[in-house]
Amino acid sequence: MALSIRVSSSTELPAPHAVALASRRWQTLRALRRNPIGLVGFAIVGGILLIALIGPTLWAVDYSDQSFRRLLAPSLQNPMGTDNLGRDVFARVIHGAQVSLEVASIAVGVALSLGLLIGVCAAFFGGGLDAILMRLVDMMFAVPGLVLAILIAGLLGPSRTNAMLAIGIVYSPAFARVARGTALSVLGMPYVEAARAVGVGRARMIAVYLLPNIAGSMIVLTTVYLSSAILTEAGLSFLGLGTQPPEPSWGGMLDASRTYMELAPWLAIFPGLAIMLVVLGFNFLGDGLRDILDPHLRT
Repeated sequence: MALSIRVSSSTELPAPHAVALASRRWQTLRALRRNPIGLVGFAIVGGILLIALIGPTLWAVDYSDQSFRRLLAPSLQNPMGTDNLGRDVFARVIHGAQVSLEVASIAVGVALSLGLLIGVCAAFFGGGLDAILMRLVDMMFAVPGLVLAILIAGLLGPSRTNAMLAIGIVYSPAFARVARGTALSVLGMPYVEAARAVGVGRARMIAVYLLPNIAGSMIVLTTVYLSSAILTEAGLSFLGLGTQPPEPSWGGMLDASRTYMELAPWLAIFPGLAIMLVVLGFNFLGDGLRDILDPHLRT
């Protein structure tokens, strides 16, 4: 007669994957505590996002309102002064944060999507497709990024949408190169070879084995290129190819301030400081995420 032994659930040992998950969470928290640069970057980016989201509610001054005196110095009523048309600079800087973050997020999203598609296809299929795609990437790398963005935005016409598309196209080769290199290293792993041996399909191979293992590199690259996208958007708006007046953008505000640099230096100081702060925050955040997500840098 066969005997069956039943073990109560209270005495069951934790599953191996649960233990591994808890260990990874502990390692991530420990890396966060040991990474002050990443924490500073997270605080700066979080503060900018908070200002962009709730700033217009707290500072309920219309960025297009011209009822103030022109070229007023910073005061309690206008913390960042007014511009040459009597508009509140503080309200315009807040709205410029919304514009910059929106353009950067969508543009980097376009670059990430195109880069992943090109890089993963080149690494997974290889051969002639790999050679053709990488030569196209090399051709785009041969042209300076800002020059190429100016060319694309100039051909498409000056607008915020075209600026986002131009920035996304310009940065997609960097994502493609990193995605291809990381995907090639993952495809050489033993568990991928084992999955191929048991007949795992291409779509499942990419979705289950490839993309999750290159996500860390893509997240870090995305964070770093958000700062570059904000700089490029400011440059395009400064040249009149990005966000169009009367809607404010930090680059457009710098362009408008050139005539009044001696009379009203705050017109250039505050949008310039905003650009510097948000770029610094994203760079710090990218460094912190790299230290956390890269297993070779963990102690």
